[in-house]
Amino acid sequence: MTLTTHQVAGFTVTVNNTRPDIATADVIARLDRSIALIDRYTPHHGRRLRRDFAGIRVERYACRGAFFPAERVCLVELTFTVHPDITEAEIAATILHEGAHGRLHSLGIPLEVDRARQERFCRQAELEFGRLAPGGDRVVERALGALELADQEVAPEIDWQLAQQRVAEADLKARGGG
Repeated sequence: MTLTTHQVAGFTVTVNNTRPDIATADVIARLDRSIALIDRYTPHHGRRLRRDFAGIRVERYACRGAFFPAERVCLVELTFTVHPDITEAEIAATILHEGAHGRLHSLGIPLEVDRARQERFCRQAELEFGRLAPGGDRVVERALGALELADQEVAPEIDWQLAQQRVAEADLKARGGG
């Protein structure tokens, strides 16, 4: 495990790299390019992110992104960040999605209040970005699909214990142990 701290595009980024097959420099480079897309195509969101986030954390997690209100930290999942099939526009959209949660938090709206409505608000930020940024087609497709879901599907209950177990199994397999 290697815990490092970096300055990326005005954000303090902490990387908890538990995977020897992932180069932290690659994580930082992709984050930098993803944030640059946000700043170029939706600069108003970039400014808000810098107000609403105290930092960005990259580590293994059971989903591609999360916002931790108590810390005001955006999490971006480690393997998602460097996966060759994931575009920088998709990474940027994840950061924007979590930024929308951060924005709502800064306005005093707790994450637990009307989760489906909050998820739709976040998807709207993704949709706006995806329509403007190069390579945003998959972002638009994913956001539109989510916006069509019923409340229970757009904001499903997650069994975090099962999700973390699956992450651990995937990591073991990636290390050749499974």
